[in-house]
Amino acid sequence: MRAVVCHQHELHVTEVPDPEPGPGQVLLKVLRTGICGSDLHARIHSDATAEIADEVGYADFMRSDQHVVMGHEFVGEVVAYGPRTHRRWAAGSRVVALPMVRNPDGLHMTGLSEHAPGGYAELVVVNEAVAMPVPDDVDVDHAATTEPLAVAWHAVRKGRVGRRETAVVIGCGPIGLAVVLMLKASGVKRVIASDFSPGRRALAERCGADVVVDPAADSPWTTFADDKRYLTTAPDLMGLGMGTMEKLRALPRTPWWRAFQLAEKLGATPRGPVVFECVGMPGVLEQIITDAPLMSRVVVVGVCMEPDTFRPSMAINKEVELRFAFCYDPAEFREALMMVARGTVDPSPLLTGTVGLDGVATAFEQLGDPESHAKILIDPTSDARRA
Repeated sequence: MRAVVCHQHELHVTEVPDPEPGPGQVLLKVLRTGICGSDLHARIHSDATAEIADEVGYADFMRSDQHVVMGHEFVGEVVAYGPRTHRRWAAGSRVVALPMVRNPDGLHMTGLSEHAPGGYAELVVVNEAVAMPVPDDVDVDHAATTEPLAVAWHAVRKGRVGRRETAVVIGCGPIGLAVVLMLKASGVKRVIASDFSPGRRALAERCGADVVVDPAADSPWTTFADDKRYLTTAPDLMGLGMGTMEKLRALPRTPWWRAFQLAEKLGATPRGPVVFECVGMPGVLEQIITDAPLMSRVVVVGVCMEPDTFRPSMAINKEVELRFAFCYDPAEFREALMMVARGTVDPSPLLTGTVGLDGVATAFEQLGDPESHAKILIDPTSDARRA
């Protein structure tokens, strides 16, 4: 079969042996595969990422000297089954799958390991246990966004954003846009999106952002200056505590500490907005910690491939919470697919172009320009060499 192979940071179309499904596995004809921001990083930073993966116990992440078929955001048609499968779907059925396979030598990350070729190809192998049928009325391009939407859904759930809270999305690349989609799908009333790119700000609006900000001209944090729900300075917090105690002490026979306990149970105690860091560049986290309101929750979704620093003393003084989001669980993956099927989420704004296998290397270059594209899909049957 034809496939796009990454070797020494370069992408080449070549012929590779057709994969054969092993025990518990299904062979799929690839219909679409999305090019992920993680793929862009992995092509350049595979060795550094492999070292980190090795530290957490996974020794088979792709390295630059290997020949790897990338691609972990895919949808395909069932072609054949391996032994010890339930044969759950008829041939030709469309499925998506979590990008991991169980081989005799262990579990591997599909499209990010030499041991698990991915969807930049005509065929791909998945495990039946983690495959899920695509409803008939779901567009094939939309089905291909299941995996990145699941990443965003996991991040949104990590943030535990209430509908009446404000969410701030810093960085409107593909994952930031997906976070905006999922925030609005979960009912969050006010979503602020910030990006230097006019094109990406326009896409954020299409995804449902209520406010879009050009950080070169304005700050996403100025909107909180007059919002009494959020505290922006230490005197604000001290004043709230003092003012509250003065009022409670003035009430006869009222145990003031009971009022505090009740307020906490009702969610009425001070808290900041929920911020999603979707840039993944050094310095962004420090900037957020410094400028965001007190008691903000920061969910780090962007993958920074370089060492970074921030001031813990600033985070402590402002009681900023840091949470890091990496992947998703199978239920979140299915829910992302069902949101698309129900029409709760429309991933159309994410999709800005399609190429065939011969256009993948050029697509990687195009994705370096934020004004050109957000998410490019690969259709192995297409002759398009440029999105």
